[in-house]
Amino acid sequence: MRTPAVLACAAALASAAYIAPDIESLRPAGSRDLREAIEWYSADRDALEKYYPVRYSLGRARAFEQFESAWLGALAKVRFDTLDVHGKADAVAWRSHAESARHDAVRERERIEEMHAQIPFGEAVADLFMARQRVERVDPEKAAGELARIGKVVQDLSARAAKGKASKTAAYRAARATNSLRETLKDWYGFYAGYDPLFTWWVKDPYTKLDQSLEAYATLLREKLAGIKKGDTDSIIGDPAGRAALLAQLSAEMIPYTPEELIAIAEREFDWCDREMLRASRDLGYGEDWKKALEHVKTLHVEPGKQPELVRDQVREAIAYVTSNGMITVPPQASAAWRMEMMSPERQRVNPFFTGGPLLSVSFPTDGMTHEERQMSLRGNNIHFSRATVFHEVIPGHYLQMFMNRRYRPYRDAFWTPFWMEGWALYWEMILWDRGFPETPENRIGALFWRMHRCARIVFSLKFHLGEMTPEQAIDYLVNRVGHERENAAAEVRRSVAGVDRPLYQCAYMLGALQFRALRKELVDSGRMTEREFHDKILRIGMLPVELVRASLGIGTLTPEYSSRWRFY
Repeated sequence: MRTPAVLACAAALASAAYIAPDIESLRPAGSRDLREAIEWYSADRDALEKYYPVRYSLGRARAFEQFESAWLGALAKVRFDTLDVHGKADAVAWRSHAESARHDAVRERERIEEMHAQIPFGEAVADLFMARQRVERVDPEKAAGELARIGKVVQDLSARAAKGKASKTAAYRAARATNSLRETLKDWYGFYAGYDPLFTWWVKDPYTKLDQSLEAYATLLREKLAGIKKGDTDSIIGDPAGRAALLAQLSAEMIPYTPEELIAIAEREFDWCDREMLRASRDLGYGEDWKKALEHVKTLHVEPGKQPELVRDQVREAIAYVTSNGMITVPPQASAAWRMEMMSPERQRVNPFFTGGPLLSVSFPTDGMTHEERQMSLRGNNIHFSRATVFHEVIPGHYLQMFMNRRYRPYRDAFWTPFWMEGWALYWEMILWDRGFPETPENRIGALFWRMHRCARIVFSLKFHLGEMTPEQAIDYLVNRVGHERENAAAEVRRSVAGVDRPLYQCAYMLGALQFRALRKELVDSGRMTEREFHDKILRIGMLPVELVRASLGIGTLTPEYSSRWRFY
């Protein structure tokens, strides 16, 4: 299916507006789900992504808006009553996903229009690049004239910006857009330069001057207006999404709560953590001063160079625990084929703790770090913090999720949601806590640190995007309320507010886990399923909003117009 899908999409892109196929015609005889149609959609969307790589382009935003609208129209014609429960879940998830993607495209177009005063040259650069995408014959003399014209626009902008003012957020956003467009222009120029002698003769000089002007303009925006000087890797400029965007994304993720309600949920979960942390602190002999107990746990790290062996042994312990207790099925290939790498110092600035999946990426100090940075990395990746999350990252967490997705319903990766991905992994932290897996007070403090961290993520990320908390206040909140090292707290905030993650990503850990825990109460605690059966079925269902996982397991009735209604907390 994928090859003709890509060819059809390419033909549509080269001529007129995209036309989605009849979904019913893509369903094999007897099919009761939408697997083939979703694969077609994913292939075409991937082709569109590659054809429109210029991020700051109205043409790109409009193309995606039209693309998603076309598929929503096709999806509305599907014979819903011919689908089984999995097919109905596909249809509902697909509609929600496409509506959200269309909303994102509209918002992207609006953002580009808002930035027009600061990057009025964006469309001209995009037009040059898209003519190259269409393999149109370039007129070197005309191209040189266009570059000279754009260069004059950029110089005038620089002169005005040097005398003017702008919000740090707007200036930083424009600086990133300028740098992105500069890279686009470099790509365009490199396609012709040297291969077309006449092109190089005409274009080299105006291109070189424009490239220098764009670099200077981006530097001016970043340093003078946004206040981030050369070499400054510590300052954080956030870009709040706003309440309307949060509500739209919550609807797409099938979370029927307001941001304010979610903050209240996080605070209630925090109260539980506080009580348990005090109990562990008393057990360690630190009384009511849980931060001293936490400081003690942070000192319990292995020597430099020993972290890979520690994490390896902890992964093996986690696999042995869940399999020997009959909690979930772990295929032999999955338990044998996970891999490990050491995380680069640059990436540790954004993600100071190890991450998982098929490749476990381990954070630990390197010889290029300062003494202070090494100490923070050692303390943040201590033995008990690592033990509390290693199963989150490998088995039965992210690695097993991805492994089983590939085996059963890989097409549902089109509906990627952190509430399923991160929620499942944190759910296991909760379940293993309930079973007594953290045996010692140190183990419990390590686990509680992360539980508190997930609560804090909901609070600071939502308050930031609501305009109620600055990045600096968010860092202080993580340091004071959770006990983070300051550099590690800064890295967490940087991920959340600087566009590295989507606005709801940080909320998804705790909220998704609470969804899975509520579903467990309905099906396992009630005796309707065994624990192993429950966990195995979820992984075979694959990537869906958790409310649709619930429906796939037989709770609730799906309709073509289904909207989120499960109050899981």
